[in-house]
Amino acid sequence: MRTLLTLASTLAVTAGLAIAAPVVASADSHGLTHACIPSVPETDPLEAGPVDICVSVFQPASASKQNRVPVLLHSHGWGGSRTSEEGSFQRYLDAGFGVVSIDQRGFGDSGGKAHVEDPAFEGEDVIRVIDHVASLDWVKKTGGNDPVLGALGGSYGGGYQFAGAFTEIMRTGSTRFDALAPQITWYSLNESLAPQEVVRSTWVSALYAAGADAHTATVHAGFAEGLATGDWPASMDEFFADNSPAFHVNEGRQLDIPVLLRQGVSDNLFPLDQAIKNYDNALTDRARRKSLLIGYNGGHVLPNVLPSGAAADGDACPSQLGGEDYNDVELRFYAENLQGAPRTLTGHGQYHIMTAEGGCASVDSVEPTESFEVADIVTSTAAGVPQSVKIADGPLTIAGTPNVDAMVQALGLDSRAFFALSVGTSAADAQVLQNNVLPHRERSLNLGKRRSIELPSVAATIEEGQSLFLTVSPLSDMFAVHGSRTPGGLALSDVSVQVPIVR
Repeated sequence: MRTLLTLASTLAVTAGLAIAAPVVASADSHGLTHACIPSVPETDPLEAGPVDICVSVFQPASASKQNRVPVLLHSHGWGGSRTSEEGSFQRYLDAGFGVVSIDQRGFGDSGGKAHVEDPAFEGEDVIRVIDHVASLDWVKKTGGNDPVLGALGGSYGGGYQFAGAFTEIMRTGSTRFDALAPQITWYSLNESLAPQEVVRSTWVSALYAAGADAHTATVHAGFAEGLATGDWPASMDEFFADNSPAFHVNEGRQLDIPVLLRQGVSDNLFPLDQAIKNYDNALTDRARRKSLLIGYNGGHVLPNVLPSGAAADGDACPSQLGGEDYNDVELRFYAENLQGAPRTLTGHGQYHIMTAEGGCASVDSVEPTESFEVADIVTSTAAGVPQSVKIADGPLTIAGTPNVDAMVQALGLDSRAFFALSVGTSAADAQVLQNNVLPHRERSLNLGKRRSIELPSVAATIEEGQSLFLTVSPLSDMFAVHGSRTPGGLALSDVSVQVPIVR
């Protein structure tokens, strides 16, 4: 476990105000300056007081008061810090974009504690950074305080993009962002960290370790409670309640700007379904017609050993959308949306998902299209081995979000099991598609109730000679020590699996 957490920690890292003038810390050259911007005071008892948010500003050589350019905000993953080295972001600078890299609250040179993209803290921090960008005389604007603006970053560096844009909408009814490009980030933090309130303990432990110095007192207490009880504490549910696009969507807010979403299909912290929910729910219909969703095999990836999973690393879809690779797609996306370049990218409004074997499936919908009846399933909880039942034989291609419909009986208290689609030549060698499982939880004794069980969003081509299976496991290493804590079992009868078949 220690080795696994060390690996996860490494991946996680590499994942009433008076208005005051920002303090310019230094200027390394004409093109790179550093500043610290006063923002919302910290209220957490561990570090209450004034807070500055520190940034590094990269100005292209071509930019001036006479030749103003758009700006891309950038920020780091969880546990990281801003990029401040001379020579960074050269491809963006060469393309005529300024870049402002941000130390988020609690990290790097910025003060305070991490509230994990809370609108009242990190959302307000982003607003103050935008105000600073708008004050620069070489930045292109659409109004006096409205810079032409995009954003870069993945994981926590994707979360700040949504936090900033939605906080502006919450405050004023609109955002000054003109486009966003968040990678491998979330729609709902509570749902990602603890689906069905079953904690992704391997990742949560790693994230806690990676951000130990930045945590609030609430997070320290909640982590300890969760380890002790095996449950997602109510304090954590409340702490993260406002920190996601899901909160704003439930309040009736949506983004009406183009968004380039890139998500790891094999990401087992923020899986593909989180990007799909952002795409479907957080964007207006008009914005979605100008947006792209790209799924690739990568992101926050830890190997699924129990149950065994597999995915071919890579990013197969950008070449089908008019780009050489994702970096090229991202640059073209911003050239089109911030600089007025001719539209050369294609596939807007669709879902482009890399398959487990390395292909790319582009579809108009990720909803299930066919239903397959499968054999009844009885699985132990707390201990035991995975089992797989056949759904269908290849050849066939799937892409989207499947689910299970079944009559479920729970033969114990707080019974938990883990579900996924898998592929193999037989049940004995079937491997979970793209490393992802989702839990199903029955909190009390259940003598028979109809349930719909969500499965991970995936894409795969099942060749002739292979079959598609439903895998059910009493244990998952991504949810270590957060399976059932008492012996019992789940029995599923009258089982059907709804699958998104690509025609």
